[in-house]
Amino acid sequence: MLINKDTQLCISLSGRPGNFGTRFHNYLYQKLDLNFIYKAFTTDDIEHAVKGVRALGIRGCAVSMPFKESCMPFLDEIAPSAQVIQSVNTIMNSDGYLKAYNTDYIAIAKLIAKNQLDPTASVIVQGSGGMAKAVVAAFRDAGFDNVKVVARNVKTGKHLADLYGFDYFPTLENLTADILVNVTPIGMAGAKEADDMAFPISLIDQAKVGFDVVAQPANTPFITYATNQGKQVISGAEVIVLQAVEQFELYTGQRPDDALIAEAAEYARASS
Repeated sequence: MLINKDTQLCISLSGRPGNFGTRFHNYLYQKLDLNFIYKAFTTDDIEHAVKGVRALGIRGCAVSMPFKESCMPFLDEIAPSAQVIQSVNTIMNSDGYLKAYNTDYIAIAKLIAKNQLDPTASVIVQGSGGMAKAVVAAFRDAGFDNVKVVARNVKTGKHLADLYGFDYFPTLENLTADILVNVTPIGMAGAKEADDMAFPISLIDQAKVGFDVVAQPANTPFITYATNQGKQVISGAEVIVLQAVEQFELYTGQRPDDALIAEAAEYARASS
């Protein structure tokens, strides 16, 4: 596809830009013959970056840490998916009107429904960052009322638990749950804890579902062990793809079929 004056630009703003979104979106634009292009950026001035999205007619903007909350004062409307967690990961520009969404929250909510997770089940969410907020809110909104938030950071962990009416615990000691959700960097490629298990083996053994939000690699030590033990698993690779698909649909008005989504995801992961 040739770039021309009518080509619509979508971008990402991140403290540490990666390749997954750029590869994923541009692959789909080409396959579907859409006159779009996607480019990753970083910035040290989020206010003027967002104003640039408006002023230059940039169609869509993905937002990653550390800008998910700091961008909000410069937007015109916050959709429910972002309002519920006061965190933005997608900005849509419609003729200069900027509306914000959180497709992380949307993806988690859809995966809870798709995997038919039982609302009466007990849940442990380990982590207290921005993504943990999306996870905890999605479980609450899906009708789960037995959720424990576990985080080493007492301040953020307690705040997250209190925000959604759940209990906070500083450690996993003496805890059990049917569903275990890791929203920490444990098991992430390149992290200092890349080879570590997100939960103790004894805790995984008694659980029914293992859910890891870490996207790289798809098969973290936690997911690999849970799979080998015959547990139901949901991987971070599913999360990152689904949230990207939700963004793609917002930007273009089109939703690729499952086969093309899988193809684009494989390409993006191989090239990231």
